[in-house]
Amino acid sequence: MQVEAFDFDLPDELIALRPASPRDAAKLLHVSPDGHLTDKIIRDLTSYLSRGDVLVVNDTRVIPAKLTGTRLRETNTGSLENHGAQIELNLIERQGAGTWKCLLKPAKKVKAGDVILFENKDGDAFPATVLEKEQGEAIIDFSLSLAKMDALLGLIGSMPLPPYIAGKRTPDEKDNHDYQTLFAEHDGAVAAPTAGLHFTPHLQAELEAKGVEICRVTLHVGAGTFLPVKAENTDNHKMHAEWGEVKPEVAERLNNSKTGGHKICCVGTTSLRLLESATSENGVIEAFADATDIFIKPGYRFRTADMLLTNFHLPKSTLFMLVSAFSGLNTMKKAYEYAVHNKYRFYSYGDACLLELANKDN
Repeated sequence: MQVEAFDFDLPDELIALRPASPRDAAKLLHVSPDGHLTDKIIRDLTSYLSRGDVLVVNDTRVIPAKLTGTRLRETNTGSLENHGAQIELNLIERQGAGTWKCLLKPAKKVKAGDVILFENKDGDAFPATVLEKEQGEAIIDFSLSLAKMDALLGLIGSMPLPPYIAGKRTPDEKDNHDYQTLFAEHDGAVAAPTAGLHFTPHLQAELEAKGVEICRVTLHVGAGTFLPVKAENTDNHKMHAEWGEVKPEVAERLNNSKTGGHKICCVGTTSLRLLESATSENGVIEAFADATDIFIKPGYRFRTADMLLTNFHLPKSTLFMLVSAFSGLNTMKKAYEYAVHNKYRFYSYGDACLLELANKDN
């Protein structure tokens, strides 16, 4: 399909810069299997689930993956000289204990062989060498062990807010809490699984009291979720790989739920993509611990979830393509048009929609 088919108009003022407070008070647009739209709030999620149903959440934890340093460059005498260029890095994929693939800004000021110097609040310096550089991406090496690298990120890193938020305001201490989900446990994501941001302990307790089970899977969300689709046709787009895990006991629980006629509701596109990656052609969810680059677009046949709780996504993004596959492109265009008209808030800190898998003829 042509990528242009997934475009829509979004007023800039509808991009949320802070989450709703409390989180479960955010708006929720319910999209039925036949495309009917109903205004709700997140706390109404309990009314769509019954005893025995399963909610699948992503328990990845966002690491402080945004770094700012100063470029050093070797002189003719072999010494390193501070050229004063400030370089912003967003770590996107671990290549080794202290080695990372990252996005650079401004990339044109960096070349292979450069050293980027980072400092903590006490003025201690930590150098990293640029091993490779290609366009806006680079491989950098801190020459540290895994434990020391993780500790260093806690000293010099900050929360990697999406560009559509960070470009409008400076990340602050509040984001350290706001940009982690209630379920965050395993470090590794460089972007939050944002549908999970809506959950509160109160909502979790209400769901569990109703007999809804919450199952945890892990998909370490990569920065590729923010990258634009540059191809004109979806067939030519290549997804970034992300590491995920579905434990054997979780796979067994989900299969038992399906066999028992209960619903599976995925919280976020990340948990849905992971389940689909872990599912065989005959519909059996299997244990999984690997990287996945699954690209879900219209025409895809879903094998796991009956429902999907997800935020409102960017125009022409792979995430909007996924929800269009789940509920139908025409339905989702109407839903987003309705959301814009009714002032729903978009993107990571915005409102959400609850999608039920579309009827085959929808």
